[in-house]
Amino acid sequence: MAGMGKRLRPHTLTTPKPLIPIAGKPIVQWLVTDIVKLTSEKIENIGFVIGRNFGEEVEKDLLKIAEDLHATGKIYYQEEPLGTAHAIFCAEELLTGKTIVAFADTLFKADFELDVEKDAIIWVQKVKDPSQFGVVKQNDHGEIIDFVEKPKEHISDLAIIGIYYFKDGQKLHSEIDQLIKNDIKDSGEYQLTRVLKSLQESGNHFYPGQVEKWLDCGNKIATVETHQAYLGFIKENNLISSTAKITNSVVIPPVYLGENVELNNSVIGPYVSVGENSKIFESRIQNSIVQKDNQIKNANLANSMLGNYVTYEGKTTDLSVGDYNTIFN
Repeated sequence: MAGMGKRLRPHTLTTPKPLIPIAGKPIVQWLVTDIVKLTSEKIENIGFVIGRNFGEEVEKDLLKIAEDLHATGKIYYQEEPLGTAHAIFCAEELLTGKTIVAFADTLFKADFELDVEKDAIIWVQKVKDPSQFGVVKQNDHGEIIDFVEKPKEHISDLAIIGIYYFKDGQKLHSEIDQLIKNDIKDSGEYQLTRVLKSLQESGNHFYPGQVEKWLDCGNKIATVETHQAYLGFIKENNLISSTAKITNSVVIPPVYLGENVELNNSVIGPYVSVGENSKIFESRIQNSIVQKDNQIKNANLANSMLGNYVTYEGKTTDLSVGDYNTIFN
């Protein structure tokens, strides 16, 4: 998760993309929690590969995510963007035993238990346009026999979503180590796809782990859509803080309201998250993410994202505003 998240700017100028909140929790927290649910085995270590500029507060938040899942959290830095395999190798001390690797700009919904006795599992999802993704090819027995990056001809509609399981992390470590030592790059980077092929050629068997939903958080539109879907998944839970103050307002679920949120003469929902200490007056908001410490007046918002410490008054219906902005429209 060391990337700069340029496609999600301005929101990632001050907050790393994996820490953008979805229904009150950072994307990476939902991701790690959902992965932990897939296995009955105890997760011992959770390593986060980040940029060194993320800051001490972010690192503390990440370590707390691991602690809440009864695991030991560890922070690793990727100093240069040298590819997916290189990013994984930044946490090389964790590449032993049973290992799960995930790229933290995606969420998923799955209903299966991870079969930890298989050599390797690659999470996949059917897509309409495989040419935009890395895909896997299977044989008649369901085993993965090839990995193809953005195929120009139709080979498969099973796209790799960026989550992997390896029964023997040491084998993964050895293959990446050899890749880097021999300076084998594709398009100037050390790519995981090449490592997967090497593991397969050395006798490891790969199988697909197919998910029900694959939710992207790559840009503003995708993140708002993912937020909507995720609120739908967890709508049975109580998402409204006991400290929220709702005055002469209507809340149409599913809606998340954080600590000390105030609603006055407003209609909120469906599919809205409002972060802590935000205050909303005379407004209509739906299908939107409003982060913490905002003040919103006389607004009519839909399909929108507002960062932290935003003051906004106006009629715009589709909005993307970063942190520390004051806008009167």
